[in-house]
Amino acid sequence: MTAPARPVVHGMKVEIWSDVVCPWCYIGKRRFEAALARFAHAAEVELVWRSFELDPGAPPSSEVQGTYAERLGRKYGVGTAQAQRMLDQMTMTAATEGLDFRFDLATGGSTFDAHRLLHHALARGRQDALKERLDRATFTEGLAVSDHEALTALAVEVGLDEAEVRAVLADGTHAEAVRADEAQAAAYGISGVPFFVVDGKYGVNGAQPAEQLLQVLETAWGERAPLTLVPAGDAPGCEGDACAV
Repeated sequence: MTAPARPVVHGMKVEIWSDVVCPWCYIGKRRFEAALARFAHAAEVELVWRSFELDPGAPPSSEVQGTYAERLGRKYGVGTAQAQRMLDQMTMTAATEGLDFRFDLATGGSTFDAHRLLHHALARGRQDALKERLDRATFTEGLAVSDHEALTALAVEVGLDEAEVRAVLADGTHAEAVRADEAQAAAYGISGVPFFVVDGKYGVNGAQPAEQLLQVLETAWGERAPLTLVPAGDAPGCEGDACAV
C-alpha cells in the first residue's frame, strides 16, 4: 500500500544587515537572541549576518579625528554636548540588554575588512561568534575596527585559523560578497541598520523589542509553504552512506 503524501517543512533563514560600528545593531542582536530563545523552532533557524557599511568612505581607524561625541555632534549638527546626552541615553538602553557601552573608548573607522572577515567566518561556521566578538570589542573595548592585527587576534580567539585570516585580510578575499550584500540591501530599500529579513519575506527595520521580533518569527514560520513529497513507489536510492544495489 502506498503511503499518502506528507508535507515537509525545512529550516528558516534569517538574514540581518548590520555594521560593527552600529550601536543599535549590537542592541538589536541581543533583542533578536532573546526572541530566538523563546521561539519553538529556534534549532531550525539559519542565521546569516549581512554586510552594511554605515560610512563606506570612512578612513582607517588610525586617521579618525575627535571623540565619538564630537563626531556624532558634527554628523547630526547638534553639538558635542547634545551628542553626549544622546550617547548617555544609548548607554543606559544598552545596559538594559546586558551590554556595557564605552563610547569614550570607541574609535570608528572603515569596517570593510571586518565585513570581509565575517564572510570568511560564515564559510567556516563561526560567523555569529565573530560578530559578537567584534561588537563587544568595538563598543566595550575600543577596538580599532580597521586594524588588521586587532581583527586577526579577535578572529583567532573565536576559533578561526590565523594563517587563513591573514590571507583573507591581505588579498581582498570576499570583497565581492560584501558588495553583493550591500547591493541586495539597496535592492530591498534598506537605508539603516539593523535590518532583519525573515525567510526572504518579512523585513523588520531597527532594533525592535524582542516581543515584536518573536511575533515575526512565529508568523513567518506559520505561513511557510511546506514541500509535499509525492508517492513514487519503491524507486532505488541512497541514504547516508548506504545504497540499494
